[in-house]
Parts: sequence; structure tokens; C-alpha cells
Amino acid sequence: MGIATPSAARRRRLLLPAAALGVSGLLLTACGAPPEQSEASGSGAAESEAAATVDGVGSDNNDYKACIVSDEGGFDDRSFNQSSYEGLKAAEKAYGITTSEAESNEPSEYTPNVTAMVNADCDAVIGVGFLLGDTMKPIAAQHSDTHFFGVDVTDGDFTDNFQKLTYDTAQAAFLAGYLAAGTTETGTVATYGGAELPTVTIFMDGFARGVEHYNEVKDEDVKVLGWDKDAKTGSFTGDFENVANGKTNTANFINEGADIVMPVAGPVGLGTLDAVREANQGGKDVKVIWPDSDGYESTKDGNLILTSVKKNMGQSVSDVIAADLKDEFSAEPYVGTLENKGVELAPFHDFEDTVPQELKDELKDLEAKIVSGELKVGSEYSPEA
Repeated sequence: MGIATPSAARRRRLLLPAAALGVSGLLLTACGAPPEQSEASGSGAAESEAAATVDGVGSDNNDYKACIVSDEGGFDDRSFNQSSYEGLKAAEKAYGITTSEAESNEPSEYTPNVTAMVNADCDAVIGVGFLLGDTMKPIAAQHSDTHFFGVDVTDGDFTDNFQKLTYDTAQAAFLAGYLAAGTTETGTVATYGGAELPTVTIFMDGFARGVEHYNEVKDEDVKVLGWDKDAKTGSFTGDFENVANGKTNTANFINEGADIVMPVAGPVGLGTLDAVREANQGGKDVKVIWPDSDGYESTKDGNLILTSVKKNMGQSVSDVIAADLKDEFSAEPYVGTLENKGVELAPFHDFEDTVPQELKDELKDLEAKIVSGELKVGSEYSPEA
């Protein structure tokens, strides 16, 4: 299958006068240089390989420009911003597209950064993070020939040139909670969030429900600190930036007996790794469950990470770009699930030999039941399919 005929947006861009393109270049410069890639990140090659497997796109699409805007976590957050950025770079390598990026340091930069990408005549503008939704909605409405993608944007009605990329992370977090309950030595596990957003609480809620399911089938009483699924209240640091708060929060959980902690707070989770490292140096045996990406690959503390609740955002970003290149854009939300591998439980890596085979088999069975619909995770934070 050959390369599709350029979309209306692409044809229009090819006709722009040189002067207009010059203005766009100035706007891009104002957005800052591309982020440096972390040595700890190991997902880029895998993302590139995955992107290259899409048929019917071709590898020479330099007339198509895809642009990305981070939230305040930045592209080196070892989490959803970084994963999404790597997905864009994978598409650039595989499909030969042109890319640009604007890294936000604070919420006040969201609107100017998205606007700069539009003014730079991007065919696709990708906003990363729940908080970008409100920013992108009016801009998308004003620029109907540009396609917008909102990674982790779940709320609101958007125009038909906007696609939400959502993830039912409650499914994978449920498995993580069951795993945590099955491996804890103290009978207490914990989770906390950064900002109190649906895309954060969905992890915490799924995790708590997984622990609850373990307690029900095993007649155990493993406690969850940091999230009450019935009251829908929990522990939050308030942002995705203050690493010290993550460390303090985690130290408090450890002092209360938790030996497995799942932060859902972007870079704040690095404070969890600091606290766990120090606790273990003092004789504790605490483990971490990382969010969004495989923390064993994306952080420098893989030896502390039992597993990760992965949102394969990089793959979904590459996939929607491929669809757009084939003129198959859809405003229907993308929902990542266990079934389509949009979410998953990462390998156990260094802990592969310490997780009992019986527990591994139970996790595999639970995943199959969730995929088939026999088992409902039941989180109200799950996006609609």
C-alpha cells in the first residue's frame, strides 16, 4: 500500500509563503531546545522498532509535521511526558516526519506553547497530560484543519479534530495491587499521588481494588495506606515537581509499616526511590511499584522496583501519527487496555526469582479474566471505551 495522498492540512502547509514559515521558526526558537535524553531511559529503541512495523505509511514523510507539548513535568520526567516524547521520536525515525517540541516548566506556559506549535504550522499537535485538555480545547476549535491529540486527556467535549488518548490503568494497577498483597512481608502496602486528578487516582483506585481482591480470595487482611476506595480520598503531594514531598510521604508510609509503595506523581516519585534506598540501607526491605513507564529501564534504581504499571503512551502516540499519515484520523477516543496492550504490568526484572510461581500464575489468570470481561475491576475512574 502506497503513501496516502496528503491531507488538506498538509496540502495547505505546502502552499505557505516563505515569510510565514520564517515567523514560525522564530516561534519555535522561543519554545526552547529539544530535551536531552536520559541515559536511564531504555524504551526508545523498542518504541522505534514498534513504530516501524506499521504498514502503508512509508519512511519519507518530511512534508508532515508533528509537534508535542509537555506539561510541567517536562520531557525528562521518566514518566508519561518522556514516554510520549519517545513515541514521537520513534515516529520521526520510522516515518521520516518532521517534529518539534515545546517543554513547559509551569502551567502558565501551556497556552503559549500550544499556540506556538499551531503557528509553526504543525499538522498534528500532541499535548501531554490531563492539564493540557482545557488549554487545547479552545485552540483546537479555532484551528479545524489541524489535528490535536490529548495524551491522558479524559474530560470534556472536543471538536472533531481532537482525539483523546486515554488509558484504563486501573486494570494493570489492579494486577499490581494483587501482586503487592501477595508479596508484602509486613501486611501493609501504600500508594500516593501528585496532583489529585482522575488520571492519577485511577492508578491508586485500581491498586487498592487489587489488594482488596487478594484479601477476598486469600482471606487475608493486607492494609492499603494512601487511598480509601470507598471514601475516594487519599494522600497527595499536590504537584508533580516537589521531590522532597515524595520522599517525606514515602518515609511516613515506611514508618507506618509499608514495605511496598506505588507513587503516582511523575518526578515526585524520585523522592520515593530516595526514601526507599535510605530505608533499605538502614535494614528495611522496601520495594517500589513504578507508574507509567517501566521504572527498571527509565530510572537508575531498577534494583528497588518490583514492577511497573505501564501506560504504553509512546506506542499510542506513534500509532495515531501513523493513522494520520494514512488519512485515517479519528476523533473517537483511544482507550488503552490490557487487551490491546495499551496498559500492562511490566516484568519483575531483578525480582523475577522472588515472586512465587503460584502468584505469577494467578496474575496471568486474573489478566485473562479482565480481558474476557469475566472479572470487572470496577473503578469509576476508568475511561469509557
